[in-house]
Amino acid sequence: MALLLLIGKIHICKKQRGFFMVKNSFISVISQKQNEEKRGSVEFQVFSFTTKIRRLTSHLELHKKDFSSQRGLRKILGKRQRLLAYLSKINRGRYKELISELDIREIKTR
Repeated sequence: MALLLLIGKIHICKKQRGFFMVKNSFISVISQKQNEEKRGSVEFQVFSFTTKIRRLTSHLELHKKDFSSQRGLRKILGKRQRLLAYLSKINRGRYKELISELDIREIKTR
């Protein structure tokens, strides 16, 4: 499984009347064959939630009082956490590989 995530840096530049944001978009490169075949797999869903989480986090760094986006971020975090818990119960090896590829923390198990 080849997942590659390139994250652009956010540059905040100051103009005379305010701030504006220039950001590079998230680029996800997944082989077309896997993209079409395994769109419903747990790994693909966790990958897509992770890109959404990173995008929302960068948005919230600039817009601290955007409470509806904060709520959406918490919902997506919960969905990803439940999927990761399911994957860790079903196949611990795939879970370890996925969290190392996406560079996310391991969930606490009870």
